[in-house]
Amino acid sequence: MNKIIGKPLDRVDGKLKVTGEAPYTADVPIENLTYGVIFQSAIACGKVIQIDASAAAVSPGVLDVVTYQQTPSLVKIPFFGPPQPQSTEKDHNIYYDGQHLGVVIAQTLEEAETAACKIKIIYEEAIPTVTMAHTELFEPESIFFGMMPVKITRGDVESGKVQADVLVEQVYSTPVEHHNPLEPSATIAMWEGDNLTLYETTQGVFATQSRIASILNIPEENVRVISKYLGGGFGCKALLRSHTILAAIASRQVKRPVKVVLTRSQMYTACGHRSETQQQLTLGATKEGKLTIIEQIGTSLTSVFDDFAEPVGAATIMMYACANLEIKYRLGRINAGTPTFMRGPGEAPGMFALESAMDELAYTLNIDPIELRLRNHADIDPHKGLPWSSKSLKECYQKGAEIFGWTQRNPVPRSMRDNHFLIGWGMASATFPTNARTASVKVEIFATGEVKVQSGTQDIGTGTYTVMTQVAAEVLGLPVQFELGDTNLPKAPITGNSITVGSVSPAVHQTAIAARDKIIKMAIEDSNSLLYGLQAEDIAVESGQIFLKQDSSKRDSYTDILRRHGLESLEVTEESSLNPESQQYAKHSFGAIFVEVAVDELLGEIKVRRCVGVYDAGRILNFKTARSQVIGGITWGIGMALMEKTVIDPNQGRIVGANLSDYLIPVHADIPNMEVQFIEEPDPYVNALGTKSLGELPIVGVAAAISNAVYHATGKRIRDLPITPDKLL
Repeated sequence: MNKIIGKPLDRVDGKLKVTGEAPYTADVPIENLTYGVIFQSAIACGKVIQIDASAAAVSPGVLDVVTYQQTPSLVKIPFFGPPQPQSTEKDHNIYYDGQHLGVVIAQTLEEAETAACKIKIIYEEAIPTVTMAHTELFEPESIFFGMMPVKITRGDVESGKVQADVLVEQVYSTPVEHHNPLEPSATIAMWEGDNLTLYETTQGVFATQSRIASILNIPEENVRVISKYLGGGFGCKALLRSHTILAAIASRQVKRPVKVVLTRSQMYTACGHRSETQQQLTLGATKEGKLTIIEQIGTSLTSVFDDFAEPVGAATIMMYACANLEIKYRLGRINAGTPTFMRGPGEAPGMFALESAMDELAYTLNIDPIELRLRNHADIDPHKGLPWSSKSLKECYQKGAEIFGWTQRNPVPRSMRDNHFLIGWGMASATFPTNARTASVKVEIFATGEVKVQSGTQDIGTGTYTVMTQVAAEVLGLPVQFELGDTNLPKAPITGNSITVGSVSPAVHQTAIAARDKIIKMAIEDSNSLLYGLQAEDIAVESGQIFLKQDSSKRDSYTDILRRHGLESLEVTEESSLNPESQQYAKHSFGAIFVEVAVDELLGEIKVRRCVGVYDAGRILNFKTARSQVIGGITWGIGMALMEKTVIDPNQGRIVGANLSDYLIPVHADIPNMEVQFIEEPDPYVNALGTKSLGELPIVGVAAAISNAVYHATGKRIRDLPITPDKLL
């Protein structure tokens, strides 16, 4: 009855998107709109001596020119918490190439672009620090906004080394990577008196509301943020960016709405990136394959004004049973913008190193890679000492190996061929933490039979509109319209860290139940209802009807109940609460990824031929959107392994090829058919629906699985991503 949750339903917003009717931020029609074009620094290090905007100011159509001298800091924007007190003295320093210095506002986009080209900036230039080799490394006080310590230990790593029969000690590295969402970041800012409305490309409407209100020193209730559709975010749209501040100030200045859309090249300098990392990793094990030591030193690069370390040890601390572990972090400051979250922050690069090292250890010990992982399977969280809320990783290994045909693998490198192609099989584990926050939801049932469900969450392209509709519709037994992406709606958390389904769907479920129960209560207390005097637990709902389970002829309808009570609608708003019992458990999603590669022995070209991914992500709300999410994550993992790298001029500190022509990402021809399976084990402790994290899980482990497959094919171990032909020849 009403079995909608879990079904592979089409996206409710799919037609709007494929027909181009879905209004993304830059598409929203606004009357009397003006256009802003950002101008930036052309050097990576130095100081601004003068900005001459006189020619731009008199250019046709120009309304105003706003520079950094008229704004709060466009550089040192705190990630979280209240902004730092603004100095009365303006910071004229240039910290990185592409640093935003101001905005030109004009009647048309073309006029704004023309005028921006007339801005003349005089610099005092200095030599930038660009590479890891040329910066002094230091240990930060904490990492990831204070959420993680800079050093994590358990047991005694020195004794772990003594106990080891074999050691694997290697350095693994990943390059700078950029998010490249299809939709560039954009803002439309408009003021009505003291009230600001922002149409914004954001993964968190309430987070943007709070930050911009604080920076502009106005009450939060005076700011409304709207983001109905987002063309990808992946972390680069999670935080407040300087173009939003500029748009808001420019709009207030010209007293008209202002639209600012970043160019593709500006996306490379203004919205963060994944930092370059180097990971010194040591694994020690007995000859039977039991880990005795895991030691990891993660080095990454940050800006000269912020501490942002890539938390590469996030998964290392909990992935395998090992009594002796030490993880440390180091940072180097360079002339670049501050890095930010990028899909699977920490886990994606960290598990590349850990799972590659596990493969190396398997070869050293002559143990099958799956068997080695099983011998070190963590039956409880080895660091917290807590039981798992649920864990089906062993089943993921088993199912994935079965589908892939792993038992047919000849483990000897260079032993499998297809004409002039060397064939390699590799696998790796995947994991991502399962987190949740409180969320509020409003359900309104109308006497017309319509239902509106609202929450101020976001759909960043993953299917939030659809799965929330399914959850509410199953409870209420009615078609549902789900609304999101507006701070005028009930409060919900940011869409990041894979928390949206785990946070918002339980709140939708809870509020829909409360609304349904309220309708049932009205019926059984109504002498004019056929259900009068019955018990609520004996009542079911379906197709807008409520009826007695044992005698469906005794029924009533939502519409009739509301009309008899003289109500146009019934409204319920509730806030979810987190399960306190969940704190007694470690909560993670898991998976296993298997790949086959074909390597051209003469050219070094690598082709991924097959992928099998099996995932333990709790209860799946929609198998079609979940499968789509996994395919997207694996595709990104293929790009991470074989293609993605941001090239930076080591002398000028300037990104070379800041566009989609030069930054390589996979296309259809690069991606094989994928077999995706779920080990569906509803988690009773995370939330009432039993869901766990899925969004970022599928990218994790893919790069390692491909690297391991390349080694199996060629006998060459590549520890520096991406794996390109020149590294194999």
